[in-house]
Amino acid sequence: MIAGLILCASLTAVDGDTIKCDGQNMLLLGEGVPFASGTDTPEIGSHAKCMKERKLALIAKGRLKELLAEKGLRVVFSGSVDRTQSHRHLVNVYRTNGEEIGNKLLREGFACTWSPRQRNDWCG
Repeated sequence: MIAGLILCASLTAVDGDTIKCDGQNMLLLGEGVPFASGTDTPEIGSHAKCMKERKLALIAKGRLKELLAEKGLRVVFSGSVDRTQSHRHLVNVYRTNGEEIGNKLLREGFACTWSPRQRNDWCG
């Protein structure tokens, strides 16, 4: 697959680190390296392991929703898809000031760094 700019007529938050571009789910990479690093947010709904994780997930999704409401966002496809059955595109979303949204979520505490070697514990 070829990396490049993706045009989205509609951009919405599915959860704290997944967006929907014109109906297609995409995973925020946060300027990480596909399959080596990225962003992670708590799981939403039945995927959560505890009530605390569910609550944190709703907060992270709300913040991402606020950021996605901004005008002039650029969605850039990394050229890779995740290894789940849905094969979500791994993307970066940039604000007009050049700031990457996944990194902003990390800095603000709504996300943690993702690594294939460790799973974040949102219930502890």
